[in-house]
Amino acid sequence: MSGIKVAVIGGGSSYTPELIDGFIKRAAELPAAEICLVDIPAGEEKLRIVSQLARRMVAAAGLNIRVTATLDRRQALQGAGFVVTQLRVGGLAARAQDERFPLKYGVLGQETTGPGGLAKALRTIPVMLDICRDISELCPEAWLINFTNPAGLITETVLEYTRVKCIGLCNVPIHLKMTIAKLLDADAGDIFIDFAGLNHLVWGRKVWCKGQDVTDAVLAKLQDGAALSMKNVPDLKWDKDFLNSLGMVPCPYHRYYYMTDTILAEELAAAAPDGAGTRAEIVQEVEKRLFDRYQEPELTHKPAELEKRGGAYYSDAAVSLISAIYNDKREIHTVNTVNNGTIAGLPADCVIEANCVVGRTGARPLTIGELPPEIAGLIQHVKAYERLAIEAGVSGSRHKALQALANHPLVPSAGVAKLLLDELLTINAEYLPQFAL
Repeated sequence: MSGIKVAVIGGGSSYTPELIDGFIKRAAELPAAEICLVDIPAGEEKLRIVSQLARRMVAAAGLNIRVTATLDRRQALQGAGFVVTQLRVGGLAARAQDERFPLKYGVLGQETTGPGGLAKALRTIPVMLDICRDISELCPEAWLINFTNPAGLITETVLEYTRVKCIGLCNVPIHLKMTIAKLLDADAGDIFIDFAGLNHLVWGRKVWCKGQDVTDAVLAKLQDGAALSMKNVPDLKWDKDFLNSLGMVPCPYHRYYYMTDTILAEELAAAAPDGAGTRAEIVQEVEKRLFDRYQEPELTHKPAELEKRGGAYYSDAAVSLISAIYNDKREIHTVNTVNNGTIAGLPADCVIEANCVVGRTGARPLTIGELPPEIAGLIQHVKAYERLAIEAGVSGSRHKALQALANHPLVPSAGVAKLLLDELLTINAEYLPQFAL
């Protein structure tokens, strides 16, 4: 069998048709012989539905790609050249819990940021390390493309505690690029953004269009109310004075740090008995409708409704990255990789999100150097939290977990951090074996 085998862990995800669409579009440059979708028993029905849709999509495209489905992860990994992780330990029910429990203490609830993000990280780390043990045994030369959130933190865990070749990926940078291209009525290929920061904490320091600096034009459009957000982040408008003083393009997730009081009020209203529900609760309804669509026998393409899920451009980001590695393209992608001196003032071995030259040897970040004080402090603050969170997730140390929360910019005090941690560990006990030791 010629061509590569791609194992997709979390294959029953509603995002999988995005991924399949990406392989179909790039079939001429990326010879995928087999895409093996793997999930856990609790996701068996979704895996069945998604794999059937994926086969219809491939057949409609006239391609000879085998789409297989299994609950046996080791079988899926055997012989894989690339592994994509897009898993959610505990499912959307756990995410809904992450979004609600911090609100009791006057703290934002969000799936990758703050206490909710820590809960997700602690649940995910032992699972990812277990996956990496299998990769090291069964397909040690495979590249792991990690889309699992919190993507930067999980990627740093893999790179620090395993020998697996791993690049972290998020659709925020490509979403910003595509949205800015629309704002400027330009072709996306003409846009280049100088990205620097961390996953879900990345700034566009400069924006160029056909080699011309258009940063001020983009900021002006944002000041006029142009949308630069995502489905899973509230579309609050940016303050003109703040944008002018910042002089850089913030990513949608910056609202959690720069508009904390406003978003907290919105979350409290949404979580109230008469509210619309948290984002996870809304997504649960979106997913029900999506999986109904996926089961329609005549559906042979990625449905438009998938954009409401929040994973826009995932296929472009993920499959183009895989192609860049496989074909040794040495082209620029915005990914999560080891800092190695790229951003001054951050540990050399930590993971950052930046523009990188990507080829067969992996991702090599473009030099950034000193960051301006407008963003340097927040990045260092969040990176300190991430490092402590990783230690807690690997070791099961309650002390490290407490310090992680106490160091997070969105947690107001050590006393609140302790209350948050007590509840976090209690409600997630079944997913935190490292803390039971």
